[in-house]
Amino acid sequence: MARRKKKKGVLKGNTSGSKNPKIFHSAFDDLARLKKKKSGPAEIPKKETPRKEDWETNEDQYFLEKMSDVVPLSPGPEKIVISPNEDMKPVHPARNEDMETVAHLCDLVSGSAQMDITFSDEYMEGSVKGFDRKLMQKLKKGLFPIQDYVDLHGMNKQDAEMRIRDFILNSHRQGFRCVLVVHGRGLNSENQVPVIKEQIPLWLSRGPVRKIILAFCTAMPYDGGTGAIYLLLKRPAGNF
Repeated sequence: MARRKKKKGVLKGNTSGSKNPKIFHSAFDDLARLKKKKSGPAEIPKKETPRKEDWETNEDQYFLEKMSDVVPLSPGPEKIVISPNEDMKPVHPARNEDMETVAHLCDLVSGSAQMDITFSDEYMEGSVKGFDRKLMQKLKKGLFPIQDYVDLHGMNKQDAEMRIRDFILNSHRQGFRCVLVVHGRGLNSENQVPVIKEQIPLWLSRGPVRKIILAFCTAMPYDGGTGAIYLLLKRPAGNF
């Protein structure tokens, strides 16, 4: 008998009848499926911002929890408040107006300021640095004609300072060169202290008037003597 020929069977698992069946899965197939699943960017959940009321409540609650086992201190002895000693004086006392006046006058007399000053109980004189001595001698002798004057009798320090300042500025605007200031000798003042006279060098060396004063000195007896001074002013700008 003749042998039967064996039929070539089809590989199992190939039901599609394809000539080239796929035995292994490609890595690109998995990548394609993964891309299909990712349809869009993933949404990140937003964190809810805590409200101020919740934050304050939590903080208060935390504080109360931490302080729950704290035991208050027992009251101690009464505090002793020491009253200030009126007889006690500061090491460096505050400078008052009189002390500042004396300090500034010392600077003027010593030559450390812009004007050289000579001051005593009866006589005073001053001039800008480098002032001509011949002109100073002429002023002392009262040889300059007096063009105007101001009387400070009966005024307090504040009023007298304002009055002499306005008088000097106005005299300078009018072109006056020599004027007279009557300050008095202080015989009617308290304790007979010449308050206004002592302030004159200070007033003449500060503020706008110090820029227009060349020199001053105690007047001659017939013009007031130790109770008055001559003032020699600069020429106004533009005048020759």
